[in-house]
Formats: sequence, C-alpha cells, structure tokens
Amino acid sequence: MRTVAWNYDTHKLQMIDQRLLPGTFEVAVFDDYRAVAQAITDMVVRGAPAIGATAAFGMALAAQQSKARDVSALLRDLKIASDVLKQARPTAVNLAWAIDRISERTIDLDSGVDAVKETLLAEAQRIADEDVEINQRMARHGAELIEDGDTIIHHCNTGALATVDWGTALGVIRMAHEQGKKIHVLVDETRPRLQGSRLTAWELTQYGIPFDIISDNAAGYFLSSGAVQKCFVGSDRTAANGDVANKIGTYMLALAAHDNGIPFYPVVPTSTVDLTLKTGAEIPIEERNPSEVLSLTFQGLAAHPEGASARNPAFDVTPARLVTGIVTENGIAYPPFETSLAKMVKG
Repeated sequence: MRTVAWNYDTHKLQMIDQRLLPGTFEVAVFDDYRAVAQAITDMVVRGAPAIGATAAFGMALAAQQSKARDVSALLRDLKIASDVLKQARPTAVNLAWAIDRISERTIDLDSGVDAVKETLLAEAQRIADEDVEINQRMARHGAELIEDGDTIIHHCNTGALATVDWGTALGVIRMAHEQGKKIHVLVDETRPRLQGSRLTAWELTQYGIPFDIISDNAAGYFLSSGAVQKCFVGSDRTAANGDVANKIGTYMLALAAHDNGIPFYPVVPTSTVDLTLKTGAEIPIEERNPSEVLSLTFQGLAAHPEGASARNPAFDVTPARLVTGIVTENGIAYPPFETSLAKMVKG
C-alpha cells in the first residue's frame, strides 16, 4: 500500500506508522487535521514528499471537518488549518509547498462549500499521484548513474516510506536493481532515530537488494578503502545554489566522499528545490527533543550518565561544492547549480 492514502469509503486519511517499523506494520487512521499535524511532528510519517502529500490530505480533511455553511467561513477554517499544519515541521519545504498549492485552488471558487471540499480532495489526490510518477522519473534518470557491480552508500530513508510510493534516492537504487544491475548497499544507521537500520534495511529486504548496515561513523572507512563507488541521499530542501539540507550526518558523508573522489548525488524532486533561498544558510534547521538522543541504550542500559544533556538537530546542510550532481524528475543538474537547477524547476 501507499505510505499515505485517502480512504474513499471511510473519508479518513491512512498512514503507515513508521515509528513501529520494522517490528510492526500498522496503519494509523486520522479524521482530524490537528492529529495529522501532530503525526507529522511525531514522525508517524516522514520524508519531504510524504510530508507534503500528508499535509495536502490534512487540508482536505480540514475542509471535510468544517461546519461552515458558506465559502467565506470555510476559507477562514482552512486558513487556521493551514497555519497549524505548516508548524508541524519547519525544514521540509514540501509541507508548505503542498499547503500553498491546495490553498491556491480556493482563490476563484464560488460554487459552494461542497464543491470546494471536492476540489481540495481532488487536488490532494493529484499531489499524491504526481509524487509517484515524479519518483519513477527520477529513478530512471538516477539509475543511469549506477553501474553493474556498484556498492552504494545510502543515508537515512528515502524509499517508498519517505514518499507516497517508490522513493527518491532509494527509488534510484531500486530502479537499478530492477534493471538487473548487481548492486550492494551500505546502509547508514542514521542516528538518533535509526531511519537507515529500521526503515531502509526493511525496504531493501522487501525488494531483495543485498545490503549491510553500518554505523554512521564507519562511512569514512568504507569510502577511503575503495569499497564504495557512489553515494545517494535525499533532500528536505535544496537552495538555489545547490546547497542541500538533508538528515543530520549527510554533511559528514559528503565531506568523506569528496575527500576520496566518490560521486555524491542528492535525489531531489523539483518541489523540494526552493529557489527563493540563495544559499543553504537560509534554510531553517529543526532541532528536535533531546530525548531522541538520550533514549538510546547499550545492552539494555542507558548510554549516557544520569543528568546528561543533549543537542538534537534533525538536519544539516551540505554545501554545493561537495555535490557531484542533483537528480531531479527533469534530468540531472550539474554545476553551476544556480543555472541548472532553475532550468530543472522550469521543466
């Protein structure tokens, strides 16, 4: 099933609860947009494209929940919902992009409350369907970069679970595998939430792609030893100059790849490219609850002394100088990114 989907029988939103994987596969059901916003914050759903589609369906759910009897009142309710949903996670640009796209569909509507509700749901569904098609286009472009026999390092989770379906960077790897290329993946654990060892390894198991899990701080060893041919990662927001904000640890991976001459490719739908930001220095970086770090254990015991504090940034920014190329649904952008990315966004 899709990571996030509207149930047309129950008129509720369904999401795979990613907090429970790989041990338990469970579908969470939502009938309140406020609960959807909380689910985004709590990472029931995560990954920029999946967050965008979820937010779009959250707006459709808000319209359905509204008791408004005229369009003006409905639009006021939708503005409140928009503000709540946009606060769920600040770094992933797809969240605001999807909400703004949904909101634009209401500007010229004067055909009644029911028509507005139907229009918003249809637009949310369109965003979800487009995401799958865009991911497959990116996968075909990116798979051209992978050669038979390659070993690839992958950070975080960028597969079907991070999107509506198929995936971005992991979608590229999946496409190469389905093309018959013999590949091997080194899966960064991706601390502190372990999206690599929990989610990416689970997906690779489903696809039958060979892999090994490595600790994040082992990546440099493998890159320097000649064991790796490519690095593929995702992006939650990419600036106009090609600076890439992605899961914490991506910057260190890019530095090690650059130092060892290993190509480093973010896989980025153009909806994640934010041309309003000149550089990655303008990208807001979410800092999450320190408990995510302090809850880690070793052999069943706390992995820190009592009373310890922690810092927990969720993302870092990889400067464009470390990026070999950026895979989009419209092709692969190469430096200078100020020019090539703008062309990709325009299609």
